[in-house]
Parts: sequence; C-alpha cells; structure tokens
Amino acid sequence: MTPVHFAFSTTFMLGLTGLAFHRTHLLSALLCLEAMMLSLFIALSIWALQLDSTNFSASPMLLLAFSACEASAGLALLVATSRTHGSDRLQSLNLLQC
Repeated sequence: MTPVHFAFSTTFMLGLTGLAFHRTHLLSALLCLEAMMLSLFIALSIWALQLDSTNFSASPMLLLAFSACEASAGLALLVATSRTHGSDRLQSLNLLQC
C-alpha cells in the first residue's frame, strides 16, 4: 500500500470512528460524515487519474454533487432540530416522540 492510499484509508477510518464514538452533537456527526466524503472524493479522484481513462472522470464530480446534497440536508436537519429542541445534542432527540 502506498503512503497516499494509506493516508486516505486512515482519514476515512478516523472519520468513521469519530462518527461511531463521538455521538454527542449532531454537528460533530455531520463533520465526521463530511470528512469521510472528502477522503472518498480525493481517493476517487486519484484513482481516476491513475487509470488515465475518460470513463471514470465524471465519478468524482458525481460523488461531490451527492456530498453537497448530503451536507445541505444535514444542515437543514441541524437547524430544524435546534429550533424545535433548543439544542443539537443527540441525547435530547427521541424517535418515539416524532
């Protein structure tokens, strides 16, 4: 494994562990998701450049578009929960009360 691949794999795994273990605030969960998507985008971009094929050149842009949609939906949920519950703490949310 090259150092570049190791760096992006480590970045993705750190984002995943941050999402799994630091679930106190919704904003920290969203930041971990964005870190994971950023590492996937950079790894997919490097992979498309290494292949020198035009077939895979649009896939990083497609992933970036989905990442932007995910970020906007996450921020909308963050604003909605902070308005209704007064905080973005995940412990204050209860799915049974929705």
